[in-house]
Amino acid sequence: MKRREVITLLGGAAAAWPLVAARAEQPIPVVGFLSGGSPETMIDQLSGFRDGLRSAGYVEGRNVVIEYRWNQGHNDRLPALAADLVHRQVSIIAAGGTPAALAAKAATSTIPIAFYTAADPVEIGLVASLNQPGGNLTGVTSLSGELAAKRLEILHELLPTATIVAALLNPTSSALAKTLSRNLQAAARALGLQLQLLYGSTENDIEMAIATLGQLHVGGLVIGTDAFFTSRSEHLAALTLRHGIPSIYQYRPFAVAGGFMSYGGDISEAYRLTGVYSGRLLRGEKPTGLPVQQSTKADLIVNLKTAKALGISVPLPLLARADEVIE
Repeated sequence: MKRREVITLLGGAAAAWPLVAARAEQPIPVVGFLSGGSPETMIDQLSGFRDGLRSAGYVEGRNVVIEYRWNQGHNDRLPALAADLVHRQVSIIAAGGTPAALAAKAATSTIPIAFYTAADPVEIGLVASLNQPGGNLTGVTSLSGELAAKRLEILHELLPTATIVAALLNPTSSALAKTLSRNLQAAARALGLQLQLLYGSTENDIEMAIATLGQLHVGGLVIGTDAFFTSRSEHLAALTLRHGIPSIYQYRPFAVAGGFMSYGGDISEAYRLTGVYSGRLLRGEKPTGLPVQQSTKADLIVNLKTAKALGISVPLPLLARADEVIE
């Protein structure tokens, strides 16, 4: 090789070294994951979220770090947990659940936030509109308030002689509980039903509330969508079966665990979409340019084994409409 060629190669390599070094020194982005429950009770949601991040090009432990903050079922801890993530200067915040999303919004107006909520994000003040979120938030909604009324209708279809029904809500998730209460009461009036509202934010609260249903002569129970209730799906299924209360919840794990029915979207898919949006925010896209996604598909799942234990005969037309029957 000629001396001039050697000098040219060395010069080119020297010019490239600062660029390589600069790339190597770029900090790995950090996602602040703020949510209710615990990693043990949110396995499906975490799997969906990581799948979404992966599809956007980010793999935990390789090119992105995830800082987890769990409220362990105590929504009053969320403001401090959100403030801690802001102090940590995370790249973005992924907020799972309505209380977490509201806490994240209150904690920062600059860090981009991708949320999942079962509430109407416009009604509770997370975004200006679904198509043009504005501010620093965007995300995914299942619009559970509307689906709650449908769940009551399905329960009434199966229990036409029941005149008193109940709804279980989490009072510490006030924005979502308010929406669910309003929609369920309107649906109950339209169906000619008396609705008993029960509240619980701890396992002991839930056990006490469900234990009173017999005294109230309640024929069926609609469990209001809530991150804490979702994390306790198995416990809720066991409780309602033990007390002989036909119950319906939003997510499939409730029916799989022995709950009577579920009607709603796939929570793993909702968190996957939240992960996708988190990845896009990490790439530099702005929340204002990402419309809030709505989960439009709702699956009806009936547990026939539980129906038999409760002494309920499920009509064939309803079974034909079911997306899944557990036997």
